[in-house]
Amino acid sequence: MDEKVSMRKDAEQIVIKNINAANSGSDRDDGERMGGDGAVCSPAGMPGREQEAMRDVLDLAMNMGRVLLKNGAEIFRVEETIEHVCRRFHIKDVESFVMSNGIFMTARDETQEVYAKVKHIPISGFHLGIVTEVNDLSREISAGKVGLEEAKERLCRIEAMPPKRGRFRVFAAGIGSGCFCYLLQANLWESMLAVVIGCLLYIFVIFAENHRLSKIIIHIVGGGLITIMALFALQMPWPFPVRIDKLIIGSILPLVPGLAFVNSIRDIANSDFISGIVRIVDALLVFVYIAIGVGFVLGCFNKLTGGMIL
Repeated sequence: MDEKVSMRKDAEQIVIKNINAANSGSDRDDGERMGGDGAVCSPAGMPGREQEAMRDVLDLAMNMGRVLLKNGAEIFRVEETIEHVCRRFHIKDVESFVMSNGIFMTARDETQEVYAKVKHIPISGFHLGIVTEVNDLSREISAGKVGLEEAKERLCRIEAMPPKRGRFRVFAAGIGSGCFCYLLQANLWESMLAVVIGCLLYIFVIFAENHRLSKIIIHIVGGGLITIMALFALQMPWPFPVRIDKLIIGSILPLVPGLAFVNSIRDIANSDFISGIVRIVDALLVFVYIAIGVGFVLGCFNKLTGGMIL
């Protein structure tokens, strides 16, 4: 009987030694140890596969916010999307701070280990089609209709969506210029000239965007081109009167950052004052660039002609 008890104690000691050796990570990489279910754990004790899954979810939320912000979404929409994605995959302790050109996000797991990520997003153009698609994807994720891997694939396809065809954009710019000119009480012929100037202007804008020219250069040169074309139209022997102020103001419409103004006002209305002010200042600077181009060409023309033709 005593021998059996002694043998049982020896066996228990051997098992305890084996468990301690496994948990001490003597045969594993530095910083890893065995969990209760045999899973590899991080130093904080969170199973490695769970930690990796959490990072995948947070990366997805960050990328969705980045795509939204890059394509002209409001600040509150970006924050809500990040929150909905994290909540759907049961990550509760998440904090996000979104500005007009960056996203700051932190998350904390059950072991109090902190995940932090910062993403810089330069202020660029707008693609409301992409914003709509990402918004729909966020709702489907929140409703449980889309899993993590499928969401990643769909986000890649959405981000690769091309803009509208160049011909459609040129036509829309021309129609917008003509209609705006007509609203300024221009006659029908002046409005038709504004359509032509608006189309030619936007051909230059598309060319500049394809060659990645600076926004400053695009708007300064664009304002100058509008003025040159309006001055050229003024010298033609038309059977109707042409007013250069109507042509210039009407044709400027494709360069006006209307969506930036709207988003800045919405951000300020939602108490995102920093982002709203940054966006409205950026929009106001666009007007300054256009004015520089228009003023430079008019000034040169007046000096060359002595102001007699105008």
